[in-house]
Amino acid sequence: MDETPQTPNNAAPPPPPPATPPPASEPAAKPAGVVSDNRNIMIVLSYLGLLALIPLLVEKDDSEVQWHAKHGLVLVVFEVVVFVCLQVVIMLLGAVSGGLGCIFGLLIPIFFIAVLIVHILCIVKGLNGQRFMIPGISEFTDRF
Repeated sequence: MDETPQTPNNAAPPPPPPATPPPASEPAAKPAGVVSDNRNIMIVLSYLGLLALIPLLVEKDDSEVQWHAKHGLVLVVFEVVVFVCLQVVIMLLGAVSGGLGCIFGLLIPIFFIAVLIVHILCIVKGLNGQRFMIPGISEFTDRF
C-alpha cells in the first residue's frame, strides 16, 4: 500500500476577503407623503394660532401635517374676522343704546370658549389621524 500524507478534514477554509465599506451616499430625501418623526407635535402646533407657521414651513414632506397647518391658519384668520365683526357690532349697539352694547359684549367670552373647544377638537382629531371638518371653513384649506 502506498502511504501518502493526508491533510486533515477539519482544515479551516481560507478567510474571506475583507469587506469593503458601502460607498458613502447622500441622505435620501423623504418621499412625499412620509410620516414625520414629530408629527404629533406639529399637529398640536398647527392649532395654536400663528405657531401653525412652524409646521407649515418645517414639515414640507408630510402632507397630513401640511393640511393641519393650513387648516389652523385658515381657522385663525376666520376667528380674527369674526372677532372684529363682533366688536364692530358691539360698538355700534353701544353707541345707539348703551344697554344693548353691554349685553352683546357678553358674547365675547362665549366666542372665545367656542374657539377653544374647536381648537381642542381639531387637535384631538388630528392626533387620532382624522380631520375635523368645519363646514364653510375647511374648504378653504384645500385651495392652498
